[in-house]
Amino acid sequence: MKIHEKYISRCIQLAKNGLGTTFPNPMVGSVIVHKGKIIGEGYTSPYGGAHAEVNAVNSVKDKKLLTEVTLYVTLEPCSHYGKTPPCADLIIKHQIPNVVIGLLDPHEKVAGKGVEKLKAAGCNVIVGVLEKECREHHKRFLTYHIKKRPYIILKWAETADGFIAPSQDKRRNNPEPYWISNPYSQQLVHQWRSQEQAILVGTNTVLADNPKLNVRHWKGQNPIRIVLDRELKISNKHNVLDGSIKTIIITAHLPKNPQHGITYEVIDFENNLAIQICTILHKHEILSVIIEGGAKTLQSFIDSQLWDEARIFKGKSQFEEGLKSPRIHGFLEKETQIESDILTLLKHD
Repeated sequence: MKIHEKYISRCIQLAKNGLGTTFPNPMVGSVIVHKGKIIGEGYTSPYGGAHAEVNAVNSVKDKKLLTEVTLYVTLEPCSHYGKTPPCADLIIKHQIPNVVIGLLDPHEKVAGKGVEKLKAAGCNVIVGVLEKECREHHKRFLTYHIKKRPYIILKWAETADGFIAPSQDKRRNNPEPYWISNPYSQQLVHQWRSQEQAILVGTNTVLADNPKLNVRHWKGQNPIRIVLDRELKISNKHNVLDGSIKTIIITAHLPKNPQHGITYEVIDFENNLAIQICTILHKHEILSVIIEGGAKTLQSFIDSQLWDEARIFKGKSQFEEGLKSPRIHGFLEKETQIESDILTLLKHD
């Protein structure tokens, strides 16, 4: 492995520590190298905190060495004021002579301006080291700024005979939630929730299962809850309206008595649902979302070609009748056995 690739690879490794905490900022990693030795490292703090380059510079004990180092970073240093000052200015202030960047930032406020600023100050700048790997790492941020929508992950569990929910008769006889996947798979789902900014479900999922949509089986931040409720059928007895987590209700009309602490967004349910939902999520600066159901909601995203990954659990149980699982085609990335379940990961072609 070439020397620049070695250190950008370390930057990506560091950056993953910010997964689920930096939204709407990207999770960036940075390494500072002096004469073949790493003397500083950092990754993006939770939103509102310091960026990766700041944390890396602050970790260097002897600041005098900064005039002789190379700074590596997964994404172009910012050149504008946001919650924090521009990272490009910090690099220039410390007279860091060499900067190696994995990927240019597509954000309209950056988009090459960071590199221009560094070069104008006399920095030697290299761009595009491990670009493919950095692009994969920053997929949420890139999708949001380039495609103007969140990175979309579809997730469901289906029985061995291809159903995601039992028949209404079966539910009437036994109204308890029907778990298709095993406890290990369920815990993994909670880990995923902690990594993404939002989670979305339809009305029927809430009415049938009364989910909390939190990360109680994993340590991390709860995702923003997005609930489709066309006719405002969901009541205060349902967990999604308990006010404990930021929640957005997408409906056909505003309620006469809005629930305190809940945000309402109106769409036209007669037109393309997936496109309208993406527009709302983009407006709320949501970079990633897990679509957890139900079948109609999932299928609407599939049919609109608005998805990036699908994570599908297949359990051992059989319903024989009920609600069929969505129909999907994609690139098979991986299959994993989780005790009695098979997890299939698909990427959109």
